[in-house]
Amino acid sequence: MKNKKLIKSFSNALRGIVYAFRSERNLHLHLISTAVALAASFYFKVERFELLFVITAIFLVFITEMVNTAVEATVDLKTKEFHPLALIAKNVAAGAVLGAALFALVVAYVVFADRLKNL
Repeated sequence: MKNKKLIKSFSNALRGIVYAFRSERNLHLHLISTAVALAASFYFKVERFELLFVITAIFLVFITEMVNTAVEATVDLKTKEFHPLALIAKNVAAGAVLGAALFALVVAYVVFADRLKNL
């Protein structure tokens, strides 16, 4: 019985990820950025600890984007009318994504700036 619940949990989680990728245009942009960052990491043969930072930044952006999607869906479920608290919830969630994206840019700069200068 526990195995079925575990499999159902993973199945639901995968459905959530698929929904987010299908419905959120920004996740498509993040996916392209991920491909570029990973390709650059392998091209420049970055050190393992640098690769760890790149991967951490990538996952942080994806996770915050999915949480943002969940917050927006929850707020929309509660109210279709304008409400200042709904606006705050959506803006704060979007701010988390922006913070994660800025972190990713800082990581990219630290890891790749000198390598790109030396091309």
